[in-house]
Amino acid sequence: QVQLVESGGGLVQAGGSLRLSCAASARTFSSYAMGWFRQAPGKDREFVAVINWSGGSTYYSDSVKGRFTISRDNAKNTVYLQMNSLKPEDTAVYYCAARKGGGMSPSLPYDYWGQGTQVTVSS
Repeated sequence: QVQLVESGGGLVQAGGSLRLSCAASARTFSSYAMGWFRQAPGKDREFVAVINWSGGSTYYSDSVKGRFTISRDNAKNTVYLQMNSLKPEDTAVYYCAARKGGGMSPSLPYDYWGQGTQVTVSS
């Protein structure tokens, strides 16, 4: 069982930045690919970014590419999402998730999910 706890959300003005963190309880954290997803009110959850077990490969949705950066620190069992040039349409609850195995496809299923952290971007 892996527990994931997100933090770092909040209220920011458009054009601003936030860094989300996701702390994992897994002893074998480095064996998991980690993803970030988000869900805006009234919308389906959508993929944001994924990073492989080593941090050597990343993949982003088109909507955040060039503005968001996913990274991880396996020594700290933590994955990050640096969000720059934020837009009001980035407002959502952001979730981190973990899965075993390789591949970077946004449609791959995840085994564990955090409780989410709210990000609100004002115009």
